[in-house]
Amino acid sequence: MSWFEPSFMYQVYPLGLCGAPYENDGVVVHRLRKLIDDGWIDHMKKLGVTCLILNPVFESTSHGYDTSDYTKVDCRLGENQDLADVVAACHEQGIKVLLDGVFNHVGRDFWAFKDVQEKRWDSVYAGWFEIDWNGNNEWNDGFSYSTWQGVPYLIKLNHNCFDLNNYLADVIRDWERDFDIDGLRLDVAYCLDRGFLGYLRRIANELSEKRGDKFLLLGETMFGDYNQWMGDELCDTVTNYECYKGLWSSMNSSNMHEVAYALERQSGSHPWDLYTGKHLLDFVDNHDVPRIATQLDDKKQLKPLYGLLFGMAGVPCVYYGSEWGIKGEQKFGDHELRPALDAPEWNDLTDWIAQLAQARAKSKSIVWGSYEQLQVAPQQLVFKRAFEDERVIVAVNASSEKATVHFDAQCGRGTDLISGVEHDFGGGSELEPCSVCYWICE
Repeated sequence: MSWFEPSFMYQVYPLGLCGAPYENDGVVVHRLRKLIDDGWIDHMKKLGVTCLILNPVFESTSHGYDTSDYTKVDCRLGENQDLADVVAACHEQGIKVLLDGVFNHVGRDFWAFKDVQEKRWDSVYAGWFEIDWNGNNEWNDGFSYSTWQGVPYLIKLNHNCFDLNNYLADVIRDWERDFDIDGLRLDVAYCLDRGFLGYLRRIANELSEKRGDKFLLLGETMFGDYNQWMGDELCDTVTNYECYKGLWSSMNSSNMHEVAYALERQSGSHPWDLYTGKHLLDFVDNHDVPRIATQLDDKKQLKPLYGLLFGMAGVPCVYYGSEWGIKGEQKFGDHELRPALDAPEWNDLTDWIAQLAQARAKSKSIVWGSYEQLQVAPQQLVFKRAFEDERVIVAVNASSEKATVHFDAQCGRGTDLISGVEHDFGGGSELEPCSVCYWICE
């Protein structure tokens, strides 16, 4: 167990939220301080957030994932001291901070690649990339190179090169020393060489020992068996895209069996369950997918959806602005998914999410407990989470009408951790429209 399991994550795409120009104009503007000055950190504290995930903050050409310098905060966001101040302000509020580690690829303006462009095979950094000296490219470099998913300006790094890996290890050590960060989100971890992931694990363990606290590695994964990238020698945890799809799709199709199958497959008590006790990162949207308020056909289902997110196995993560229901389509450039926002807002959805966070924080069963499905219907799902001597029943009603659910609670009464209302399990349990209850058994 570490600080991660009971945490509530909050994701911010800084270049978007802070209103930076899409292309790097070379002008230093201290936009990152917006997180402090415009009340975003106070907002996170009020919401119940315990860890902030910052998407790319280091110098890049455009969207942050085309890094040009790992050692310098992007001038569109400010300077290194601005990042140090943001992390310190978060820590003062009890909020840990993860940075986005973009180690699979860099941009064409990356300083070592520019040295290769100038000196070609005589560059001491030529081995940092997968280069074909007999090829060429659209920029007429006189050579070609491996890329990330065919994107020509995202140049794949060669992690068979020990000099490169040692350089990146020093970068991570410097980030921890200079900014006091608590871990990393590893971008496209599913593309990273497992040997390199193991090397990062050793660096993370070194930093954990130094800090006396977990230095977390959160891997971005999308498909396949997540155990490929997760374990004692790899990432601590990974992104749960499997349940992401099931969460919203179950609501839209009135088919709660879809997400129930995923939850049972991932976290149940069967021998074939894949991730029991491994605390995947759960989410309903992020900087790469449509905003959940756009994705859902019926916006009244936002509350039961978030109730399910905070009640299921794993660690919940909320994407900035979605807690009050902003919308955003996925289009070229993803600008709608990563908008500039002024100050944070608060409405009944935000208030509901804060209540869910408080309820989850009260329950060791919801944080660490087992998962047992009790009832599933087209628009209702009931399951039990249990840990040591505590049992909590999570009941979800995605219908716009009241529903009665029947299950063996194995106790006579309970109290809803969200509302504080006592409940008698005899004769069936009635659920309000588009509602969730976390009943702790008495």
